[in-house]
Amino acid sequence: MQDYDVIIIGSGMGGLVCGNLLMKEGFKVCILEKNRQIGGCLQTYVRDRVIFDSGVHYLGGLEKGQNLYQIFKYVDILDKLRLQKMEEDVFDKILFEGDDKEYVYAQGYDNFINKLLIDFPEEEEALHVYCDKIKEVCSKFPLYNLRSGGDEHEKADVLTIDTKGFIDSITANPVLREVLAGNNPLYAGMPDKTPLYVHALIINSYIESSYKCIDGGSQIAKYLSRNILNMGGAIIRNCEVKKIIVEGGKASAVELADGSRMFASHFISNVHPVRTLEMTDTDLIKKVYRNRLKGLENTIGCFTLNIVFKKDSFKYCKHNYYVYNEGCVWKTDVYTEEDWPLGYAAFFGASSKSPDYAEGMTILAYMKYEEVRQWEHIHNTVSHVEDRGEEYEAFKKQKAEILLDYIERKFPGIREHIKAYYTATPLSYRDYIGTEDGSLYGIAKDYKDSLKTFISPRTKLPNLFFTGQNLNLHGVLGAAMSAIVTANALMGNDDIINKIRNA
Repeated sequence: MQDYDVIIIGSGMGGLVCGNLLMKEGFKVCILEKNRQIGGCLQTYVRDRVIFDSGVHYLGGLEKGQNLYQIFKYVDILDKLRLQKMEEDVFDKILFEGDDKEYVYAQGYDNFINKLLIDFPEEEEALHVYCDKIKEVCSKFPLYNLRSGGDEHEKADVLTIDTKGFIDSITANPVLREVLAGNNPLYAGMPDKTPLYVHALIINSYIESSYKCIDGGSQIAKYLSRNILNMGGAIIRNCEVKKIIVEGGKASAVELADGSRMFASHFISNVHPVRTLEMTDTDLIKKVYRNRLKGLENTIGCFTLNIVFKKDSFKYCKHNYYVYNEGCVWKTDVYTEEDWPLGYAAFFGASSKSPDYAEGMTILAYMKYEEVRQWEHIHNTVSHVEDRGEEYEAFKKQKAEILLDYIERKFPGIREHIKAYYTATPLSYRDYIGTEDGSLYGIAKDYKDSLKTFISPRTKLPNLFFTGQNLNLHGVLGAAMSAIVTANALMGNDDIINKIRNA
């Protein structure tokens, strides 16, 4: 079997960007993907001829010179992507039960402040303090700004700030506090836990610019994978890695599900670090380190309701909705069976076929893994289908109907426009996307011990590296940043950052 310079386990955003960066530096790369479809959270799926995204509902930082723009330009996919800019004056709407107002997030910091001042005219100082702090926090992260250099000391003073604590400190207005945290399903924010830097790095990119992928985010994976193939690399699907073989103090090969082995000089895992270490049998990786990673909390999962609309029936919106029960922005994960859901996020897919009417709508509501644990022994993927049974299907239908009742309160009559709907649970995310326990965003960050949840791309094996959303930040931008960190670690320099900045 052919040898490679680098074998990458997993074809999510982190793995694909790593592959592109290293191929451009002259490394021969092979990506191994256990599923039939590549892309991880970039995957799309089609129901009734309508495209639904698994995870890429919108993107930030895509105006000329901004961070994701430069990354996409450097890996030569920017001009190929079909993108739609969201509304300048509203990319997100924050709504609360019992409050008829719709609070808006606008693109551009001045516009962001001015639009919120309409509803909060007495809070100009608080809004300026908020925006200045977001920009200050972002400035402390060199990689986020495509700068080389920097160390932990540069950002040490912002790593230990609590998101909710900071927001509460700048205003006594309870509604504004909720509004400023209103799209926290983007990072599964938790009170007294989520660091401000996570909130800042994510919200800043959307305030700078917000876009949707027309006909789904899988096009990102398609063009990244095509680049790898065109440069002489390989991507092998339906190829599950079972073991990372260690010999002479280094990783030497991966063992596949069929018992065969593939060899390389370097190995990168885009799989969850805990799962990666479970595949790696070596005393060089100490038990205390394995236990530390195993003890880190993962973010919550979600229940997904994908709605297919009747043709030309429901108007398309170029913005998203985040809807909550009063006072529940920070509490949507603390639900009971009786009061679920306490909030949801709603996204409309941008379609090339229907610019004026929505073809589909995706609703996300938090769901604890414990609710589906009784079916966790049953796995269901594209290449391996097992029936979870009538009880599981009844569970999903019951949840869908409860969620639809809730949605109807903000979108009266929406049921009349629905042709069909489809559901997914944390088990679906676990099986199709490969996230641990169906977690939305991998390892949860904690401001009280921020360094504990920063995972180095390096391991105790000099040629085995981590990449992906669990390292620094999740999402398309976060995983791309992690890929840069991993490529730099493998190469032993940070030349790639300068090349991306000057692309």
